[in-house]
Amino acid sequence: MSSHVAPGDQVASGLDRRTELKEFLRSRRARLRPEDVGLPTYGRRRVPGLRREELAQLAGVSYAYYARLEQGYGDTMSAEVLDAVARVLRLNEEERDHLIRLAQPERQSTTQAGPQRLRPSVQHLLDTIGVPAYVVSRRLDILGWNRLAAAVFGDWGLLPPEERNVARLAFSPEARDRFADPERVALRAVGALRMNAGKSPADSYLSSLIQELSQKSEEFRQLWARHEVSCGTIGETVRIRHPLAGEFDLVQEPMALPGGTPMRLATYHAEPGSRSEEALQMLASWEMEPLR
Repeated sequence: MSSHVAPGDQVASGLDRRTELKEFLRSRRARLRPEDVGLPTYGRRRVPGLRREELAQLAGVSYAYYARLEQGYGDTMSAEVLDAVARVLRLNEEERDHLIRLAQPERQSTTQAGPQRLRPSVQHLLDTIGVPAYVVSRRLDILGWNRLAAAVFGDWGLLPPEERNVARLAFSPEARDRFADPERVALRAVGALRMNAGKSPADSYLSSLIQELSQKSEEFRQLWARHEVSCGTIGETVRIRHPLAGEFDLVQEPMALPGGTPMRLATYHAEPGSRSEEALQMLASWEMEPLR
């Protein structure tokens, strides 16, 4: 299988970094209760979660200093302050990195990013791997896949290049049929999209993709408002609903590919000796056209 070219740039403005930072911090304050961090609760609160002054107190900074951060002015904040805020908000590693990128973006992240292409050697690797596998770009475009991935997930070669995108596919009717838990699949796609958009806030393609999905899908709008940040959990189990092989579970193992612009390899395997392994072996052995 030859490598596949990602769609080109679309005209759109980048994400507003300050707005993203403000809304991300507010969403993380809202998910914590005072009793979660050892603070007393007095009466009914107008809004859920920690107040600004409470978070500032726990982080060891003044209210005014923290308020500037939540207003989007994180450029002058020290690493110690950002770490303290992340600790109080109980951010995981991906969320902490997202906070730092939004507060103090690297200079190169403001540049316009072009489309990515798959190296032939990586496509050869995909073709020799004995499990379903594919490669996605920082924009979540599916750059290449192997025959077994097509048998499990559907043949992406039948789609126009611009539709071969993890985020777009997660909100398609096909995803509802192919995954036993399509809501979780959609949430993971939104989390990866938000994380990558935070890395490249000036990328007009990502901005256009977010706008497109927001206009088309109420579910996307609701998930986007949650400000989840994730590229997927290593070892996470995904249940497949296959039209011929029935339901079976695959374990996902995502990993970054070294060299050049960021790409991620996603592989899926079944537990040895399981019914899922039998289903996967059956799909691998069938001599037939890739399933739709």
